[in-house]
Amino acid sequence: MKLESVYGIHAVTTLLQRSPDQVVEIWVQKGRVDAKMQKILDLAEAEGLSVMEADKGLLNQKAEGNHQGIVALRKPVQGKSEKHLPDILDNIIGDPFVLILDGVTDPHNLGAVLRTADAAGVHLVIAPKDKSAPLTAVAAKVACGAAEAVPYIQVTNLARTMKDLQERGIWIIGTAGEATTTIYQQDCKGPLALVMGAEGPGMRRLTREHCDHLVNIPMAGEVSSLNVSVATGVCLFEAVRQRGSALGNTSG
Repeated sequence: MKLESVYGIHAVTTLLQRSPDQVVEIWVQKGRVDAKMQKILDLAEAEGLSVMEADKGLLNQKAEGNHQGIVALRKPVQGKSEKHLPDILDNIIGDPFVLILDGVTDPHNLGAVLRTADAAGVHLVIAPKDKSAPLTAVAAKVACGAAEAVPYIQVTNLARTMKDLQERGIWIIGTAGEATTTIYQQDCKGPLALVMGAEGPGMRRLTREHCDHLVNIPMAGEVSSLNVSVATGVCLFEAVRQRGSALGNTSG
């Protein structure tokens, strides 16, 4: 089993708080002593995890980006299996709030979207297995802990899954540049699944046909489209505003 690296103060702290059983070992940069690092060391000690010191060069080899002096090696990140989808939907309290990603292939975008989805209170993120980013260590790093908090399920047949959601009474709203209704005009209250397509091509035709409504984000400048993680944030938080959701953490 090939271990995956999680690096950075916030990402490692969240991993230890939410999924300590997935951590195999932790590497800390020699001489790095401060309150944030001490919190990580205390969490590791409480879980009986081994912590080793290393120079910056070795940590650079273990991480794929700015590690901030801390790298954790964990068991491979795995999204929820498609078979778990009915149980997750059955156990949602209140109106379901689902995000569907169609054609998002960049792991950095996936991580950013998961982080936004977690902040907005999304219960579940769904994507097709074909031409979609898997939940890699890079995506988990960008997600800053959201990969452990928000179920991410890749399904074999997205159109069929969308139909199943509709049969549960969940309205599906897709985003499309040619739509005549804006996200601000659309009713986003009640059971909702929001579909975001890839930047540029947008949703696939079959996905578009299975939406109940299509909306756009009004653009005032020369830019014709937004990065998918930015567009997702705009749409999700407009839905949050309409739904009157009380967000427990308002920090940035």
